[in-house]
Amino acid sequence: MRLVRLLVLGTYALFALLPLLWMGLSSLKSRADTISPSPRVVPVLAEGTAPDSLAFPATLSAYGELAHAHAGAEQSFWEHLGHSAIIGLVSTLASVVLGTLAAYGFSRFRIAGAKDWLFFVLSTRFMPPLAVVVPILLLYRRFDLQGTHVGLILLYTVFNLSLAVWLMKGFVDEIPRAYEEAALVDGYSRLHAFARIIVPEARTGMAVTAVFCLISAWNEYGFAMTLNGNGAVTVPAYFAGLQGNIQGMPWPQIAAGALLFVAPIACFSVLVRGHLLRGVTFGTIKQ
Repeated sequence: MRLVRLLVLGTYALFALLPLLWMGLSSLKSRADTISPSPRVVPVLAEGTAPDSLAFPATLSAYGELAHAHAGAEQSFWEHLGHSAIIGLVSTLASVVLGTLAAYGFSRFRIAGAKDWLFFVLSTRFMPPLAVVVPILLLYRRFDLQGTHVGLILLYTVFNLSLAVWLMKGFVDEIPRAYEEAALVDGYSRLHAFARIIVPEARTGMAVTAVFCLISAWNEYGFAMTLNGNGAVTVPAYFAGLQGNIQGMPWPQIAAGALLFVAPIACFSVLVRGHLLRGVTFGTIKQ
């Protein structure tokens, strides 16, 4: 039975990792090998492989080329990756903090029309984001936010806030009120009780929420392409800007950049995997 389970998991892992494996192989090729009609899938260190062979001479030059600005881009890949990191991390932190505070308020206090307010918060996810790109563009120009980190940070925070509130409210509802009541009886203020009781108990939900918010901000393309045509351009918009390159698409550099772009999200998910696994079943088992 264990052998069957390992076989099923191994087959699934192979199919799941196949795109990353293909990108990894493409990042080691020359551009001629990436667009060759003959398959080249076996990297070798020696030059002079036969044209009809499955092998290709492996090289790391694509990773070195990421430090240079390609035709169609004003900055190098690393600069764009820095923009994505700043915008993604700050907007995720803001969404989780504000979402946790709002969720705590909805969970612990009597708010007039709380259900209507929660539905209104959720309804902001119903509308396609690009449907409001024109008024947002006008606001950008009014406050001179185009091409800035602050503009996309505010925008991503607002759009991820509804998801953060709804996710965090479910986790805060599962924390017994008796914990806070005991802390208040011991002389803690409401703010201290929140910081000392709620935040540690809700760290699982905060980790889960952070993963979803970070993925959303990290991969967002429409607003990044429309509102930040220059300045703080993120990696998805950078890749799109390489289309129409007179020298042809630099596929090895794109494959290398895509691998490096995926790596931070994968590492972050691995670091919080314990919280993610607990968050999937949180509240389903009564202690």
